Amino acid sequence: MDFKDYYRIMGVARDASQDEIKRAYRKLARKYHPDVSKAADAELRFKEVGEAYAVLRDPEKRAAYDQLGANWKAGQEFRPPPDWDAGFEFRGGGGERASAHSDFFESLFGGGGFGARPGGRRQARQAHGEDHHAKVLIDLEDAYTGGTRAISLRRPEFDSNGHMVTKLRTLNVKIPKGVKQGQRIRLAGEGAPAMGTGRAGDLYLEIEFNPHRVFRVEGRDVYLELPLTPWEAALGGTVQAPTPSGPVDLKIPKGTTSKRKMRLKQRGIPGRSAGDLYVELVITVPPADTDAARRLYEEMREKLPYDPRSELGGA
Repeated sequence: MDFKDYYRIMGVARDASQDEIKRAYRKLARKYHPDVSKAADAELRFKEVGEAYAVLRDPEKRAAYDQLGANWKAGQEFRPPPDWDAGFEFRGGGGERASAHSDFFESLFGGGGFGARPGGRRQARQAHGEDHHAKVLIDLEDAYTGGTRAISLRRPEFDSNGHMVTKLRTLNVKIPKGVKQGQRIRLAGEGAPAMGTGRAGDLYLEIEFNPHRVFRVEGRDVYLELPLTPWEAALGGTVQAPTPSGPVDLKIPKGTTSKRKMRLKQRGIPGRSAGDLYVELVITVPPADTDAARRLYEEMREKLPYDPRSELGGA
């Protein structure tokens, strides 16, 4: 998928005001309108300009797009970084599809409800304020313990001169024990204020986990790669294994082979139906980086008649 430089498409600087962006759009839309332009690529350019304007005229989309940084070049192979949009507060309850645009646009804004308005009765009841949503990152360990965490959110908007500014607010949020990735927490009254005396909208926080250096998560199940020495694998024994809720003693069977999986029942994310913790055993080989280590390996080669390729035959 190619990266699209919306500022280059519009012919404006990255710090352009809303008035500058609007003038550029009107000029380009007239130039490339299929009913006016005779250029062979007029329709494509017209759609491209419309897509760029849809992003740069919207403070939330523009702020999220700018989050990607200015180092990308048009046409460069692109994949959105994980959780690139976390910490931004957007209008709408989230979860709605955006209009069809390029694959690049859809990869960024298609599934997150950016600027979307929630439908149904809530939308019709204009006395209530608008709902907002945000994706937030918490530690995996928070899902095991729960508790109150300080969550900072950035809310992009345009100032009186049409330049984008970001307002920061911090909320003390109660994280329920057993929360999963993708689960939403509703904060009543933390959305947009209402017109008149109506009730303020709600804020929906979509939970994601910070990348963990040890564990990975699938649903409520947690996975761990646990290194073993060759002698621990061959002779068996008890080793200590980390879990998000604290270390446990793990009994290693004799003759364990690399990539063997062990299941620790209900050691995954807590809940009415708790997940499991899967430990994948990985045998690591000590380096032969000293004379003593080399002699030991040579002795093993002589005294242990073991050929791991014997079952392959002549294949």
